[in-house]
Amino acid sequence: MDPKRFDVQGKVALVTGASSGLGDHFARSLAASGAIVMAAARRTERLQKLVSDIAATNGRAHAIALDVADPSSVEAALAQIVALAGAPDIVVNNAGIAQTKAAMDLTEADWRDVMNTNVDGAWRVAQASARAMVAAKKPGSIVNIASILGLRVASHLLAYATAKAALVQLTKALALEWSRYGIRVNAVAPGYIETEMNAGFFKSEAGQSMVKRVPQRRIGNAAELDGALFLLASDAGSYMTGSVIVVDGGHSNSSL
Repeated sequence: MDPKRFDVQGKVALVTGASSGLGDHFARSLAASGAIVMAAARRTERLQKLVSDIAATNGRAHAIALDVADPSSVEAALAQIVALAGAPDIVVNNAGIAQTKAAMDLTEADWRDVMNTNVDGAWRVAQASARAMVAAKKPGSIVNIASILGLRVASHLLAYATAKAALVQLTKALALEWSRYGIRVNAVAPGYIETEMNAGFFKSEAGQSMVKRVPQRRIGNAAELDGALFLLASDAGSYMTGSVIVVDGGHSNSSL
């Protein structure tokens, strides 16, 4: 195996939802491997710290104000990225939100907020990025961050599970259409991954009860998603498009 096929050195990588959690991790991992990272999110004050941290380790990154729920914000962000470094080579569609409510209690606004960010937002970013790639006559890789809840379901997460299932189908449909342009579209479907937002919960009694359902009897850490991310983002995955890689400690295969 040639390890150079996993190389992302000098590639322009857009990461959405980069102000915290998995997005922050993906941005740092890509920058540490030599990519020019466009760290995008609504909370630009947190992006500034991320960009500073990356610069302190001799990485390259730019903070990009982006609200994926706002079409004009997406258009402006892509224009800024193209002006800074050219069309993106890699797009990590990571921005997402959830509403934890019983289906009977979910409001119209709750539903639309989740769909507008998790599905519409991913489509907006993918389309704008693909248009930039085609205009620049360059191939590219789009990696959508889905979830095992796009493949199975859990209580009180109706909108989120529906949105992630839609994101899986969006991935496959775009892969079919955009292969002719040299644009690959794939997805990573994580299981339970520890982040700053959920670490406390998974240490609680309720959280530990959920962990017991995972065959490996633990939750994952963000670094354990890097293998799938770099496979899909780099030339190592050049014959992969429309694929969904599940990284969940066997959770989605657990007994019904």
